Amino acid sequence: MRLAVVDDQLCNSKICGIPCVTFCPVNRIGTKTVWIAENGKSRINEQTCIGCGICVHKCPFSAISIINVADYWGKRLVHRYGENGFALYGLPEVKRGFVTGIIGRNGAGKSTSLKILAGELQPNLGNNGGNLLDLFKGSELRQYFSDLSSGRLKISVKPQILTLGEDDPYMQKTVNQVISSSRDDRLKSLAKEFRLESLGERKLGQLSGGELQLLTLALALSKEADVYLIDEPSSYLDVFQRMEAAKKIRETVAGGRSGVVIEHDLIVLDYLSDYVSVVYGSPGVFGMASRSYGTRNGINNFLRGFLPDENTRLREGAIDFFDVGMGKEEVGRVVFSWGRLKKRLGDFELTSDGGEAKEGSVTALLGRNGIGKTTLIKILAGIVEPDEGAVPTAGLRISYKPQMLRPVDMVVSDVMDAVKDSLSKDYYKTEVIEALGIDKLWNRNAKSLSGGELQKVAVALCLGRDAEVYLLDEPSAFLDVEERLRVGKAIRRVMAIRRSTGFIVDHDLLLLTSTSDSMIVFEGESGRSGHARKPVKVLDGVNQFLKEVGITMRRDPETGRPRVNKEGSILDRQQKESGAYFMTSVSAEVEGQS
Repeated sequence: MRLAVVDDQLCNSKICGIPCVTFCPVNRIGTKTVWIAENGKSRINEQTCIGCGICVHKCPFSAISIINVADYWGKRLVHRYGENGFALYGLPEVKRGFVTGIIGRNGAGKSTSLKILAGELQPNLGNNGGNLLDLFKGSELRQYFSDLSSGRLKISVKPQILTLGEDDPYMQKTVNQVISSSRDDRLKSLAKEFRLESLGERKLGQLSGGELQLLTLALALSKEADVYLIDEPSSYLDVFQRMEAAKKIRETVAGGRSGVVIEHDLIVLDYLSDYVSVVYGSPGVFGMASRSYGTRNGINNFLRGFLPDENTRLREGAIDFFDVGMGKEEVGRVVFSWGRLKKRLGDFELTSDGGEAKEGSVTALLGRNGIGKTTLIKILAGIVEPDEGAVPTAGLRISYKPQMLRPVDMVVSDVMDAVKDSLSKDYYKTEVIEALGIDKLWNRNAKSLSGGELQKVAVALCLGRDAEVYLLDEPSAFLDVEERLRVGKAIRRVMAIRRSTGFIVDHDLLLLTSTSDSMIVFEGESGRSGHARKPVKVLDGVNQFLKEVGITMRRDPETGRPRVNKEGSILDRQQKESGAYFMTSVSAEVEGQS
């Protein structure tokens, strides 16, 4: 079966000369296969297309994808976004009494799946006839959609996109108004546990991303429902908040309810899920939901890049974390060092111990939100002047990627022209541009990019500058698992090749432990005071941090990835007693841990 997809955002028949129409061999023998529709976009007849790929290679904007998929997939087509649009095959299962985690690449249909499960999007089955109940005959989803259509299921949804328009009346409400408007005591209880009460009279439009995330999650979990559908709950949250949110999701689902959660933080996904479904495919072209696996096997299959039950390869090569730099001895010259620093911003005060950064190394900054990590990065970047101590990087070449990104009204190729010298270097083209998929965005306007696409462009731009010090604030935001790991690898490679030093602020422990050589752990009270300890080895920093969070972690024997121990389990108790909150040795799974 052939799938032809046209990206209408990229297609521009007014200036391309329509080579897709001109060079199509089927068109040339008189059979209408590729044409320009009334909206000025290319359209392709999938029945007469021979799959030669000429239109794909001739399109100057990379707007066309022609993919052959198994014929039996046609019987699993759930939804298609119009003619030559994205196609979704299958759906993740919903299991009563359990949390099903969804993992996969951005643009592969995860959020679309959640909208269909919520009843917000009516699936069209590709307009090929039939009905949803027949499509899922013999599976748990048949009963699910039967109950959903009859109104027997109560659904609660936490959406991916949290904000409404700035002028929307709802965004003008205060946190207290939203909480007090509910008659449910659970919302008040969750608001207290998520520390939302202190926000009081703040309007929703004035909340930070993390604050709005917690409020939206509290609203979703407070509702009395049979099924809770949660889209990316950890975005904007620090590690403390992520683990607290994961605990509350599990508590809510307990007692015969069901949960489906999309999550890119593998540690959080592992912690909160009972089952995992992998949504795979070609981003923007098609997506397919796998069957449900046990959490450990599902995540490991994803990392190995092969789904044995489907006999499907997701990518070339496996991802493992056996060489993560834990305790690695840094060598090389000191790029810069700093003494004690102090900075006061309104009611907040940051202090910092001294430290040093060596060439080729990456230092992670880890701590709660609102505790001064971004402030320290800005001091190192020379953007903020400390009240005590000097800017340690004065006189050095600095490249800085800020936390908040504001797209400019420019084509990506013009944006990247700022680092044209790097574009001529093979390592940069391979390790950064191609690895992050920037070449596929080359002709897109920066303002049309998704959050993840914009993030990758910003990271590539930062790494493309000729600098001695690279500072990246939350480079994993909006990225899927594979993209995060590629970003981490790109950062390490650039530091090694340029013999520079890098600093990363992020909340994804998997990214930080697999990318960094040393770690600065922050302590203090969010919004009031923060203290940055001196840099220590990653293992020591993670142990300090996990002890404060109150969780222990081990490494998976198959992939080496960090996993959170179940609270009160044998390993959890043993590691807490020994003070080794992160177990670096890789051993067989203990019963009850998987």
